[in-house]
Amino acid sequence: MPAPVILLPTDPLAPRRPDPHYVWEAQQINELGGEYALVDHDALLAGDTARAVRRVPHGSGPLWYRGWMIPVPAYGALAEALATRGCTLLTTPSSYANAHELPGWYAVFEGATPPSAWIPGSWIPGDAPDAGALAAGARVLGGQGPAIVKDYVKSRKHEWAEACYVPELGDLPALTRVVSRFVELQGEFMTGGVVLRRFEEFVRDEDGRAVESRVWWVDGEPVLVGPHPDHPDADPEPELAEISPLVRTLGCRFITTDLAQRADGQGWRVVEVGDGQVSDLPRGIDASALLASLIAA
Repeated sequence: MPAPVILLPTDPLAPRRPDPHYVWEAQQINELGGEYALVDHDALLAGDTARAVRRVPHGSGPLWYRGWMIPVPAYGALAEALATRGCTLLTTPSSYANAHELPGWYAVFEGATPPSAWIPGSWIPGDAPDAGALAAGARVLGGQGPAIVKDYVKSRKHEWAEACYVPELGDLPALTRVVSRFVELQGEFMTGGVVLRRFEEFVRDEDGRAVESRVWWVDGEPVLVGPHPDHPDADPEPELAEISPLVRTLGCRFITTDLAQRADGQGWRVVEVGDGQVSDLPRGIDASALLASLIAA
């Protein structure tokens, strides 16, 4: 089998070049003797899959994607369009969904990640879950205590008090207010439904931010352990012994896990799982081991 080609998004202003955010990955791929091809992310999200993949050579064989997030339905469309050109994404659409959206990975990591409940729905601003649905979700988490709000993929932690943190689940008006604001701010980027997650206190840096590590896994092995992109100067050393078998059980070939250490010293917790194709790398990190693993997979 030929070595996988890595798909990178095009520069919207110069479509023959990689997006500026991914130029350094393109350079490392070349230095490692690998190949990359370009996909038009904007065209893909607009539904024009033929235009999105027109720069991918026919018969390119196995492919990884490294780029901006793609909604699950659009990822399926991308896989179909590439198949017509004799190319195969090594992360299948079902595996992508399982790693990218919380309901796909939660059952495997339950017990190693904060307890969660979700309310499916294509929520739009002004049409957030009603109080009854939120109360039912809160009851799954015990009906009281602090929680955070997110969708299947993202939170709005930078609007912490306004659209993320709920001090008390039993305060239904406050819960409704935070969820409604979250849905409003997410707007067209709302993914899958509303998630309530039990808030847990993690070790924090001097600026009050939880110190997270992002671990990159290829075929069940950790190939890169580094800081989270939100605080690239951190140097956490997570314990992986309890996480490794869960990653293998999930069975997705290329994923990330964001880990944080509990403030009470009770070990490391999985804050988030993600598809490795759409997880960001911290600036300045040496990604050669990761990219070499993808090229050799």
